[in-house]
Amino acid sequence: MHDLFSVLSLLPLTILYNSCFVHAHGYVSKVSIDGKIYIGNVPNASPTPAIVRQINNVAPVKNSTNPYLNCGQAAQLAALVADANPGSQFQFWWNGGDGSPWPHNTGPLMTYMASCVNTTCDQYDSTNAMWFKIMETGLQPGNMTWYQQNLMDGSPTNVTIPSDLAPGQYLIRHEIIALHLATQLGGAEFYPSCTQVNILGNQTGTPTSNEEVTFPGGYSDTDPGIYDPTVFNTPVQYTFPGPPVATLVTDGSSPSSAGTPTSSYPSSIPSSGTSTNPAPSSTSSLLCKLSSQQPFSLKKRRTRGISRIMVDFFKGFH
Repeated sequence: MHDLFSVLSLLPLTILYNSCFVHAHGYVSKVSIDGKIYIGNVPNASPTPAIVRQINNVAPVKNSTNPYLNCGQAAQLAALVADANPGSQFQFWWNGGDGSPWPHNTGPLMTYMASCVNTTCDQYDSTNAMWFKIMETGLQPGNMTWYQQNLMDGSPTNVTIPSDLAPGQYLIRHEIIALHLATQLGGAEFYPSCTQVNILGNQTGTPTSNEEVTFPGGYSDTDPGIYDPTVFNTPVQYTFPGPPVATLVTDGSSPSSAGTPTSSYPSSIPSSGTSTNPAPSSTSSLLCKLSSQQPFSLKKRRTRGISRIMVDFFKGFH
């Protein structure tokens, strides 16, 4: 291993960056609604009908004022809207850019919904959507491991639709905030994804106005859960950004769960379309995984052959 790091430290940074960039970020590849699978589109591929809005880049959204914080990088309207019921069970599978499991393991998983006001979600411009939170999950019991680690291990995120939610068409904004660089202001990485659904039934639950936010607008780069200099201290003390979970969830629904390892990641994820992003080699995949770990891990590896310039490279671009 020592020899491998010594050799890799001599590779041109542009080569490492181009291969790592694709692998180290990701997108929602498929969604399950009560066991029915809906395949999403590979970013920047020729789209096919789907319920997940297609993004054009697997890179993270940076900074809380970025307009792509709404539904992801240049997200496009999806062609389909899927029916769901109050209390329906959703699962969201996240992929790395090369089709591998999700590459990060530090930070919260959160889910919001917004009504597609006065139109259907396949026609709805979400720029001014009013989002309310239905789920937030951070640390597993013991305050040592994030539920995001389960995504890296190949499991989906599990989300329950509120049982009293009024019927209608909604966007579900499912989001990962990766905090491996959040010890620096502006370092947090946002990965939002929007799915188009039609909630059936005759319920009456709605969020209150003080539970709703816009994106951008719902976060600040200085929020404790976004800029977190102590994120790698143990035990971790974490404050979720954004509004609280809506009372229609806490008063009338079972709590959502996230990343529970009850479903194994398939060996290959079917996709609609072919990605224009190349898959990295096994060597670059190893480097990307190493660089997704806590900063002190990189500092330890520096003594094994990775030069300071490589450490700075990973911190600046990963």
